[in-house]
Amino acid sequence: MALAVAEWKSIVEALLFAAGDEGLSISQLMTVLELDEQAVTDILAELAEVYENEERGIELVQVAGIYQLTTKKIHAVYLKKLVETPGNASLSQAALETLAIIAYRQPITRIEIEEIRGVKAERPLQTLVARTLVKEVGRVEGSGRAILYGTTKEFLEHFGLKTIEELPPLSEREEDEFVQEEADLFFEKFNSTFEDM
Repeated sequence: MALAVAEWKSIVEALLFAAGDEGLSISQLMTVLELDEQAVTDILAELAEVYENEERGIELVQVAGIYQLTTKKIHAVYLKKLVETPGNASLSQAALETLAIIAYRQPITRIEIEEIRGVKAERPLQTLVARTLVKEVGRVEGSGRAILYGTTKEFLEHFGLKTIEELPPLSEREEDEFVQEEADLFFEKFNSTFEDM
């Protein structure tokens, strides 16, 4: 390790933050950092210890070989209040676009959403999950096991839909050409309801 341990921990923290809820496996970290398994495992252990021993609001968790940063459960009541505060009532344009893509293309991964939007979708996804408008509906098979997102019963209830098939139809374009104009169909019909959320 040419870098100091503190620098490696900082780099790993940045990588895990950027990966969001998809998380990273040890093999992915080994590839990016160009370090062996033992070195990566040691860095993760030290990083986890930092979160555990210091008064931090996040922690490092490992689920099925995937490492990710999450908020600590003891702060859940405050996170719930944040989501429910009136100032956070309306959804951003980014969240609306993300919701439209999920509604029409579900099940879909964060990476696929980002390919369609052309920008990061981690924060809009977090907002939509917190509002219970979307949820994890499965995982992709294979390396990384990316989360698949879909809409919820609350989404249908909020928009007065019985099934997802009641969404306004898209144009006759190929599915791969899902673009802003198509998302606008969604916004035109439903955008006003978000102002009351």
